[in-house]
Amino acid sequence: MDLLRSLPLGLYLEQPQTWLHKIDPRVKFAWLMSFLTSYVLANNFWRVLLVVILILATLIARIPRRVWQQQMGWLLMLSFFVLAMGAISPDAMGVDYQPRLPGNEQILTQQAFSKNIIQEPASNSKYSYVLFHKGPVKVTRRSLDLAVRLSTIIFTVIYSTNLYLLTTAPEEITSGIESLMQPLRRFKLPVTEIALTLTLSLRFIPLVLEEVQNLFRSVMTRAINWKKLGLKGGFKVWMTVAERLLENLLLRADQMANAMMVRGFTSPNEHRVQWHDLRFKGRDWLAIATLILFWGIRLAIGTQV
Repeated sequence: MDLLRSLPLGLYLEQPQTWLHKIDPRVKFAWLMSFLTSYVLANNFWRVLLVVILILATLIARIPRRVWQQQMGWLLMLSFFVLAMGAISPDAMGVDYQPRLPGNEQILTQQAFSKNIIQEPASNSKYSYVLFHKGPVKVTRRSLDLAVRLSTIIFTVIYSTNLYLLTTAPEEITSGIESLMQPLRRFKLPVTEIALTLTLSLRFIPLVLEEVQNLFRSVMTRAINWKKLGLKGGFKVWMTVAERLLENLLLRADQMANAMMVRGFTSPNEHRVQWHDLRFKGRDWLAIATLILFWGIRLAIGTQV
């Protein structure tokens, strides 16, 4: 099992270069924050629309199928599972629900106070709080609403973040965030140190996946008889593996720190590297205009009633 291919979390796709790669990292960061924040106080239509936009953006960008197919498949399966489980779960409202219309379906009239005019009811449609009820399976409007909220937020948060990391190099991310944090220098905040720490953390994610993959393969190649070990023996084995994983990660971190010290990275203020020349281009202004349109649609039709 190759975790670096089947679970490409936090990995940067160097080739091929799509149009998402060429957008300024600050603009892409604004789009990412928009996906994560526009979800607040939004209706279910907007939440589902965010999922559709992410899928269409992946397809339009022509990202290779081998990169996103398995991960998107697992996320969609997880989202549908959460949707199904949430829809049939109790909605936490332990009251008996009564239909809005009388049982004999008589027509209710309302007499005008000023003109004595008899008005017909505006609608005779039936309202039902319970959408589906057969045996132990019961789906209500409240439970379905909660299920849609939870399933869509899982997909939106995980996939939007991964799509950003997939199309943006770690150096571009840190350069963009450092550029956006420049006003904080007035408050004497260590902006350069924060950007450098972020760069190292992003570079460390593939190393963690590689160590987990190597330890997993080492356990599988030893053909351990788990039934013979039992629960206690299996727990000891996995605790040993976890301890070894922690030791390897600390060793990698120490090697990275020594390599930086040898190359003179003793202080960000004394040894700074200009990663990228950040300048807005035509496609960046188009992405900003689209982002403004995105928020306009969100405020117009996406607000929860």
